[in-house]
Amino acid sequence: MKVFEPKILTLFKEYSKKQLLSDLIAGVIVAIIALPLSIALAIASGVSPEKGLYTAIIAGFVISLLGGSRVNISGPTAAFATIVAGIVFDFGLDGLVIATLLAGAMLILLGILRVGTLIKFIPKSITVGFTAGIAVTIVIGQIKDFLGITFPQGTHAVETSEKLTAIINNISTVNWLALLVGALSLAILIAWPKLSKKIPGSLIAVLFGTLLVLFTGLEVFTIGDLYTISSDLPKFSFPSLTGEKVVALIPSAFTIALLAGVESLLSCVVSDKMIDDKHNPNTELIALGVGNICSGLFGGIPATGAIARTAANVRNGGRSPISGMVHAIVLLLVLVLLMPYAALIPMPVIASILFIVAYNMSEWREFLHIIKEKHWADTLVLVLTFVLTVVFDLVVAIITGLILHYLIFFIRKGITAYKNKKSPAIIEEDLALNEVIDPEEKALAFDSVEGLPLNQDDNSEL
Repeated sequence: MKVFEPKILTLFKEYSKKQLLSDLIAGVIVAIIALPLSIALAIASGVSPEKGLYTAIIAGFVISLLGGSRVNISGPTAAFATIVAGIVFDFGLDGLVIATLLAGAMLILLGILRVGTLIKFIPKSITVGFTAGIAVTIVIGQIKDFLGITFPQGTHAVETSEKLTAIINNISTVNWLALLVGALSLAILIAWPKLSKKIPGSLIAVLFGTLLVLFTGLEVFTIGDLYTISSDLPKFSFPSLTGEKVVALIPSAFTIALLAGVESLLSCVVSDKMIDDKHNPNTELIALGVGNICSGLFGGIPATGAIARTAANVRNGGRSPISGMVHAIVLLLVLVLLMPYAALIPMPVIASILFIVAYNMSEWREFLHIIKEKHWADTLVLVLTFVLTVVFDLVVAIITGLILHYLIFFIRKGITAYKNKKSPAIIEEDLALNEVIDPEEKALAFDSVEGLPLNQDDNSEL
């Protein structure tokens, strides 16, 4: 397998007009799903709404064009929200661009060094732990807007614990009208998939909430009250670099690169099972790196493969990178023609969408399954990774989880080998077969339009 061989170069010999039509339709549908999510995830990341679209447009197009998967859809995802918000608060937008560029360079290097194949050695207990931790941080971060709580000017609420403290201290400022709008939106997001599987519930919730506030005059904060929205095309901008700032942002860039690589390759593994194909992980990492660099240079935020949007692409007929590129082009048209209307969207609606996102990505069933059915060591790694993700940050959580997991693993296998006189070759084989990401289980967990399990057969978003 070559280090860099974009999938699009291998498909055109067998490409047909019929498949082109299917890819066009799938691209449009995925764009409709991605539209409200891109806006919501940008806001959750502490940046203006259009930057979410910039990311889906630029990174989505570039990664599809250069990537090692036929159907992977890339863009902003919930996993980055807390990380990006922290970078913006500490270093500003320039710092975010620098971190994104550094992360892109790291991803390219990882692809060149053929690190993509090592994803099979990431234990499931760690991926479930940090995913659930990220979900909790998203929920806590959105309580303020869902309840319409007002923080006093100058309140420092960036870390999850700080946000929770500020919410508790200002709970008396709850806006009951905001809660009403948020609750109705949440009800739509839960109920709509049972009525229709073609139109995403997030789009219906946005339309309903916007019209409700617009025509009733409810005093609820909207996106336009808090952000200045632009429908301008993305513009090239290079950040001002200083050695001190670059060094300070390396840990954040490493976090972005690590999470982007894991999430994107996991998405590829899931989609391979759905279309009976095999992606090139190193090509995907290189494309992911180039896509993130382009996103950063043109005003976007970090991007990675979105498992659920990819599943929606496959289910609606997408079978080539063309569908991902079409999804980006459709979002570009939306940006130019419709973006000003996003100012009317109420903030409680955005919060309700992100609540559903957090629920779907939490993998709470798998979390409980590991606790109930797996070895105590898996439970220990799971809970520790989860707690560290919520209390500290993702890098600390993942590195600590990996060290603990493999320390316990080698101790256990060493004892077993000593007792049974096992050869090192057998221990190495056990390592490869250890409790790691199971593509088939992951496909079931995420095989819906945007995140809920297959057997619930609905249209939720991630």
